[in-house]
Amino acid sequence: MKEDTVLDLTELPEHGLGTASLSWWGTLAFMLIEGTGFALSIVIYLYLMSLAPRWPLDAAAPDLLAGTTLTAVLLASLVPNALVARWAHNQDLRKVRFGLIIMSLLGIIPLILRVFEFPAMHIKWDQNAYGSIVWVMLGFHTTHILTDLVETLVLTCLMFSRHGNNGRRFGDVSDNAMYWNFVVATWLPMYACLYWVPRL
Repeated sequence: MKEDTVLDLTELPEHGLGTASLSWWGTLAFMLIEGTGFALSIVIYLYLMSLAPRWPLDAAAPDLLAGTTLTAVLLASLVPNALVARWAHNQDLRKVRFGLIIMSLLGIIPLILRVFEFPAMHIKWDQNAYGSIVWVMLGFHTTHILTDLVETLVLTCLMFSRHGNNGRRFGDVSDNAMYWNFVVATWLPMYACLYWVPRL
């Protein structure tokens, strides 16, 4: 007589957080792909610099105020972002709602500052190779800030709707917090390249 082994999965949760979630792994894979793009832009910047007789080409070094202020805002945003991730893990709906509102505002401020960053570079995108790579790097990172802001706004709306009590949404909030850490982390080497390498 043949017996089939049956595993009872009825006690397993319907969703998981962190590494137990497929969307967590998808977000991680996306960050690896996008991180490669950021690394390539920095390599191109350094390669062009190595070929140039002087750097930056036909432009003064960028003004520090806008970029440094943006960097400070991004670094400061890591604190509420960590809290949002913790609250999502604890599935504390009230705190997650509050945290998402704060993170939405902290996603808008860098976009406003970025408007002042482009003219602070003292070069147009089509002026030469230096101008092109600088604008590509700023544009690439701006796209990521905007992408995360849109996702944060959508999650904020969801958490204030009837879907807010769905445990899966807390996983989405946690993944979004992880992605914001990535957005901040990728900016730091770019900030060093764009603002401090020309001053060396």
